[in-house]
Amino acid sequence: MQKPHPAELSGLAERPCIPFSDALKFWIKLGFISFGGPAGQIAIMHKELVERRKWISEESFLHALNFCMLLPGPEAQQLAAYSGWRLHGIRGGIAAGALFVLPSVFFLLALSYVYAKYGNVSEVAAVLNGFKPVVVAIVVEAVLKIGKRSLKSTLHVVVAVLSFVAVQFFHIPFPIIVVGALLIGLLVSRAENASEGKADEPARLPFTRVIKIVAVCFVLWAIPLAAAMIAFGWQNVAVKLYLFFTQAAFVTFGGAYAVLAYVNQAAVGADWITSAQAVDGLALAETTPGPLIMVLQFFGFMTGWQNPGEWDRTIFAVVCALLVTFATFLPSFLFVFSGAPYVERLQGNKRLSGALVFVTAAVVGVILNLSVSFGSAVLLADYNVNVFGILLASAAFAALYAFKLDVLLVVTSGGVIGLVKYLLFG
Repeated sequence: MQKPHPAELSGLAERPCIPFSDALKFWIKLGFISFGGPAGQIAIMHKELVERRKWISEESFLHALNFCMLLPGPEAQQLAAYSGWRLHGIRGGIAAGALFVLPSVFFLLALSYVYAKYGNVSEVAAVLNGFKPVVVAIVVEAVLKIGKRSLKSTLHVVVAVLSFVAVQFFHIPFPIIVVGALLIGLLVSRAENASEGKADEPARLPFTRVIKIVAVCFVLWAIPLAAAMIAFGWQNVAVKLYLFFTQAAFVTFGGAYAVLAYVNQAAVGADWITSAQAVDGLALAETTPGPLIMVLQFFGFMTGWQNPGEWDRTIFAVVCALLVTFATFLPSFLFVFSGAPYVERLQGNKRLSGALVFVTAAVVGVILNLSVSFGSAVLLADYNVNVFGILLASAAFAALYAFKLDVLLVVTSGGVIGLVKYLLFG
C-alpha cells in the first residue's frame, strides 16, 4: 500500500490522482514558459493547473497564493513548489520548485558570460525590446483575471484601490500593505461570521516534521558554505556572497523588485558590481524564463568575474553565481514545506479564508501598480511614445485574452519580432 503524502494527511480528499510523470512533464514545460514576472507566471499556473488541467481547485489555488504572498522571496516559485507538494508531496514540491528555476539558471549563466566576456548584447537587447511589450500584455491580462476572481464585493474593490494608491503615490512597502489588508480581512470576517460561534479548530499536526525539515534544510545550506570556506577561505567574496544572499532571502518581502532595491544598494555599496551593471543584469534577467529574482545570479556571476583572485575567472564566476542562486531559493522550500500542511488544514476555516481574500485583493492593486509602472517604462520611456511597443503589446494582449493563444508562442513571437526589427532597421 502506497504511503499517503502530507497533503492527504491534511484532509485533502478532493486531490485528483495525477501520475507523477504527467506532473513532471508539466513542471519541465513551466520552467521554459514562465515569462512575465510574478503576475504573468501566476497567471500561467492558474490557466494550466486550474482551468485547463483541473488538477487544483480555484479555492485551493487562491488559498495557496495568499499564503505564498505572505512569505519573503519569490512568490511565483513558492506557489509552484506548493502546487507540486499538494499533488505529490515533498518530491512533487522539489520537482516543481526546482524545475521552475533550473532553465533560467542555464540561460542566464550563458547570457552573463557573453555580457562579461564580450560586452555586446545588442541582439539580446533587441529580443528584450520584443519581450517587454508582451510582458506588459501578460501582466495586464493577469490583473484582469485575478481581479475577476478575487474582487467579489465592493469592499474588496476598495481594498484593491487603496492598495494601488498606497504603492503608486505614497510608496508604502508591500509587507505593510499585506498586513493592513489581513487585519481588515480578519475584522470583516469576524463580523460576518460572528453568528456562527467559535470557529472549529483544525486537528494538530506533529511539530516534529517541521523540526526535521528545518534540520535537513540547514544541512543542505551548510554543505556549500563549508565547501566554499575550505576551497576559498572564510573571508573570500564567494563566502560573503553566500551569507549575504541567505540573509536577503529571509528579510526581503514584497517580491522581486523589493529584493532588487535591497540587494542593489548593498551590492553596489560593497563595490561588487556597478549601478550600470545592475541595470544590465535586470535587462538580461527579463529575457529568460523563471522568476525575475534570478537577476541575483547575475550579481553573483559579475562579482566572481571581477574578483577571481588566483582562480580561473569563468569557473569562479560560475561558482559564485550558483552559490547565490542556491542561497536565494533554498529558504523558499523551507517556508513552503514547513507551512503548507498547516495552511491546508486551515482552508476550511471560514474566518481565516475570508480574511486572506482581502490579501489577494490588495495584491491586485499592487500588480496593477506594477503594470502601470512597467507599461510606462516600456511604452512611454522618457516621455517618448513607443509606437512599436504599443502595437506589439496590443497584439499580444489580443492573442492572449481574446484568442487564448499559448503564452510560449506569444512570448517567442515577440522576441523574434524585436530581433527582426533590429536587423532590418537597427
